[in-house]
Amino acid sequence: MELAILMVSLAALLAIGVPVAFALLGASIACFVALDIPLVVIFQRMAAGVSTFSLMAIPFFVFAGDLMYRAGIADRLVQIAEAAFGRSRGGLGLVTVGASTLFGAVSGSAIASASAMGATLMPAMKAKGYGDDYAVNVVATSAIVGLLIPPSHNMIIFSAASGIGVPIGDLFLAGVVPGILTALLLAIATWLVAVKRKYPRGVFPGWRPFLRAILYAIPGLFAAFIIMGGILSGIFTATESSAIAVIYTIVIGAFAYRSLGWLKFREAAAQSVRITAMVLMIIGAATAFGHALAILEAPTQLASLITSITSDPIMVLLIINVVLLLLGTFMDMAPLIIITTPILLPVVMATGVDPVHFGIIMMLNLGVGLVTPPVGSVLFVASAIGKTRMESALRSIWPFYGALIVALMLITYFPQISLALPAWLK
Repeated sequence: MELAILMVSLAALLAIGVPVAFALLGASIACFVALDIPLVVIFQRMAAGVSTFSLMAIPFFVFAGDLMYRAGIADRLVQIAEAAFGRSRGGLGLVTVGASTLFGAVSGSAIASASAMGATLMPAMKAKGYGDDYAVNVVATSAIVGLLIPPSHNMIIFSAASGIGVPIGDLFLAGVVPGILTALLLAIATWLVAVKRKYPRGVFPGWRPFLRAILYAIPGLFAAFIIMGGILSGIFTATESSAIAVIYTIVIGAFAYRSLGWLKFREAAAQSVRITAMVLMIIGAATAFGHALAILEAPTQLASLITSITSDPIMVLLIINVVLLLLGTFMDMAPLIIITTPILLPVVMATGVDPVHFGIIMMLNLGVGLVTPPVGSVLFVASAIGKTRMESALRSIWPFYGALIVALMLITYFPQISLALPAWLK
């Protein structure tokens, strides 16, 4: 009965448009009242949920990503991608995929990538005669690569939610190859749609401009090497690396590129505070909701339900993927990670699935939800920047969905795609 109250309350609050964090909190309050548990426990769980040391990396990585965007690093990454891919059919679409992959390596945020690439490349695509829907779809779906390419603050949330301390460094490494694979599949879909619509070719600027673009972008790209190199060498932890990333970005933005002034710094700080507050509020509320689920033994019941259907790892992962894809269309990524990880991780580990591998599956699976309505926050951002109705973009997004689903299936059923690099570098 109490479980029904919890889930029905959440569904009802989401249906009437209550923000996710407050919907989770309201459903938790309803459940605790039904269980006759003091409501102070909710706030204790919320405080505990955001008091994890590793979560300190989130505001720093968000801040670093915003600083990189405002310092013009995204523009320099676009120049590399344009020199490399611009001469192909639909070259600006391929440039968007390539630049999003590079920007994901220094920002780790799908929203930041969609904002940066949308503001930079959508006007250029429209000026060259590309369809508005095409521009929105390419920007939105390629932004998902940023969830896989390290650093990704959602991987930090997964590590904290796992309860077993899944190493953040291993998660970062495990995302590299899946991120590149996803980018390649999206590039194929982007090119095929461009060929079908007969979009124009670009012109290769020559080797000298290409090498100059790489040279100018090296300081920005070097941030990713500093982060991963420091973690792998043991010089600093993943949390400490986020602070190093902020300091490094300020230095190169202010002194190397000379494009980061006091006004942009203040804007980045204010935006990062807003985003961090929203993320931590969601994490706190999701922790309280997860505690209610634990009291009601929902994880055990779900595990029993799945294992009663099948114990085959292939089928278990297929069922979980379908469930996560459906949930991802209605809820944002951070609360879903907090809520579902403690429930699903023991189930997949019991069938022999590596927790690092499952973390990468979750990143891509829930990333698909970010470009799927009715929530679809990344698709919404891309549509808003492109001044295009979401309904118009959705009518032609299916080839890009196909690329993401193929990538998800490959990553799910070929674990070495995720696990080979961490094993090789250990």
